[in-house]
This record gives sequence, C-alpha cells and structure tokens, in this order.
Amino acid sequence: MNPTDARFTGSIPAIYERHLEPMMFEPYADDLAERLRAFAPADVLETAAGTGVLTRAAARATGGAARIVATDLNDAMLAIAERRGAAGGASFVRADAQALPFEDARFDVVMCQFGVMFLPDKAAGYREARRVLREGGRLLFNTWDHLGSNEVTGVVARAVAALFPDDPPLFVERTPFGYFDVDRIRSEVHAAGFARVDVEAVDRTTSVPSAEHAAIGLCQGTPLRGEIEARDAARLQEATIAAREALAARFGGGAFENRMRAWVVVAS
Repeated sequence: MNPTDARFTGSIPAIYERHLEPMMFEPYADDLAERLRAFAPADVLETAAGTGVLTRAAARATGGAARIVATDLNDAMLAIAERRGAAGGASFVRADAQALPFEDARFDVVMCQFGVMFLPDKAAGYREARRVLREGGRLLFNTWDHLGSNEVTGVVARAVAALFPDDPPLFVERTPFGYFDVDRIRSEVHAAGFARVDVEAVDRTTSVPSAEHAAIGLCQGTPLRGEIEARDAARLQEATIAAREALAARFGGGAFENRMRAWVVVAS
C-alpha cells in the first residue's frame, strides 16, 4: 500500500460525499446497518467511518438504541460526518483502527465499511477489533470484490492509467479494490482470534446520473487524484475527461446503472 492511499484531504472529502456516497456507498451502508440491527447491540464502534454514511444508516436502523462511536484518521472526512450527525446522537473520535484508544471489552459490535483495505497492518486492525469486543461480540465489515465485478470503477481506472503508460496510477486496483481474496480475508480474521468468519457476496446496483458525475467522483473524490497530480498536476482535468469519455463510450452519456459486488464479513 502506498502511504498516500489513505490521504483524503483538500476538496476530496466534499466531492466524495457528493458524488460517491449515493453512487457506491449508500446501498452497502444500508446492508450493514440491517445486519447490525439484527444483533441488537448496545455499544457499537465504527472504524474508518469516513463521511459517516454507515454511521447514519446504523443510527436509523437501530432507532437510536445503540450507542455509536464513529472513528476515522482523516480529520476532514470526520468533520463532514460530525457536521451531518446521526439520528440518536453518535459520537465522533479521531482514532487509528490499528491502535484504538478504548479499553478492552467495551463494545458489542465493531463495524467498518470499505475501510479495512486502507489499513497498512490489517492483522493489527483485526486484533484491535477483537480486543475491544465483549465476549460474544461481532466484527462486521465489507470490502470490494475485484474490478471485474465493479465495471464502472474499472473503466475509470483503465482510462486514467492509459494517460500515464510509463507510470500508471494504480491506487484503485492496489488498495480499495485490491483486497478481495476470500481465503486470505478468512485466514487473517481467524488469526486475530475470531472463532467463526462468515463471508457473503453482496451485489448492488445504483443509478448514476451521468458519465461526468462518476468521472468527477472517482478521479477527484478519491486518493487517485493525488496520484494523478503527483505525475502532473495540470492533467487532473484531462484525466477526468478521459474517464468521462470512456464511461460514455461504454454506458452512454446519460444516466446508467452501476453494478457492484462486495464481500460482507461477519466474524464472532
């Protein structure tokens, strides 16, 4: 993992919130929130909460009955999450999922939406989750399947890479879409002390308003932006246009469907 892969700074958080939350993250947040509700937890920790899309879904699903502590390392992302708040009153804390500032056995559930891929030391993150869980507690998280099962993002990644043939930006396939080996995931979670690890493929489809909407979100609302600008800051708009044109060639210039697949993990 590149050290810049988890850098959500500048205008990235606002673009992420506006373009990517509805396009990619809201349906999966609702899925995790419904699973959480079935556990009837009293105390919930969320790691890598980002702009709080899962935080809000979880608060709605539990009707405010669960005490939710949402954490993230990125101050700018957490500021959006806190500004938007959550029904039932979640609290927000800056924290590293690999070294949590909480006592042992404090939570009934640790949840994480599309965040474990960004942990440089995933084993440490899983061990920390196990440490802060009460006996019988659960770890609930999801991670993207490979780009072949997430075509819209794959089209953008390939279009941007083609602009830099000698040094292609590989953030997308390296990190958010690079942790999909189910056997590896099960093994690493088991090694952290979880007795049972269930993994399920979950498919979702959203409507994307335009190729431009998706191109802006993925090129300018993720750390892919930093990789483009590191190669040539003047080419960010060119990369966004290339992504838009590739999407329009594949799906048309109007609204189109974004078909996605993720793995959902429940460990206990």
